Amino acid sequence: MNEENPLNNCIDLHTHSTASDGSNAPGEIPRIAFEQGLAAVALTDHDTVGGIPEFLAAGEKYPLVELIPGVELAALYGSRELHIVGLFIDHESEALSDYLARQREMRFRRNEEIRARLNILGYPTNWGDEAFADRDPSTVGRPHFAKHLLKFGFTDTRQVFDRLLGHSRPAYVPRKLPVAKEAIEAIHASGGVAVWAHPVYRERNESAWLRRVAKHLAHAGLDGIEGYYSMFSPVETALVTEIAGINNLAVSGGSDYHGENSPDISMGSGMGGLRVPAELLNGLKAKKVR
Repeated sequence: MNEENPLNNCIDLHTHSTASDGSNAPGEIPRIAFEQGLAAVALTDHDTVGGIPEFLAAGEKYPLVELIPGVELAALYGSRELHIVGLFIDHESEALSDYLARQREMRFRRNEEIRARLNILGYPTNWGDEAFADRDPSTVGRPHFAKHLLKFGFTDTRQVFDRLLGHSRPAYVPRKLPVAKEAIEAIHASGGVAVWAHPVYRERNESAWLRRVAKHLAHAGLDGIEGYYSMFSPVETALVTEIAGINNLAVSGGSDYHGENSPDISMGSGMGGLRVPAELLNGLKAKKVR
């Protein structure tokens, strides 16, 4: 690890592995964090904690990197989907396990409908196809379908989303999701800290909406909000940090690293300019459910 690495004293509290829709095995995440010079890294796979044991075991080789078990839960606020990251969770929590089992069942049903639509549209798709190899269908996401569809002549996965899998496209199926309060409660039941992830990722320039939702979620038990993110400008980071202070929320941050599945995003540095200060951990740990 280079002592002059600009990421020293930085952290990344939002990463994904092959347990959900990342390209790196859970056990590779600590190594990459160490090579990047990060002080801490959280594994926050979508709707699963299946990669946490491997993640924690691999971390024994890298004692300088603090490993934080986490999860990312999709939920609804009104008609909009938002994501709640759980940090410092007990991945063996029975309450969280039950919640995730229900989410996996709903994800499986959605994936079956996407698969059926693709078959009707003339894109033969089966769970035995290479893009889904050795995967539980309940952990598959649209990026896996997009990778599979490349063999039908699409130039890249973005084109697949634009034509088939994106919102309102022919193979798009909306998710059935719990309300945000339920996701927050599930994280708290596991002893974790609930953080609203990328709160302006899809709702740019909606500061009034952001302020209103942050206030309501804080009343529902939200502990923190992601103020540092790969796609955030300094203006957006400042806005989220201001809203965090108004609502007594801790500030978090992460790259949303997916490895080769999001090649423009590197762990710790996002698209090149991300720097999540390590001192943010103190505020998040202070919110930890006791």
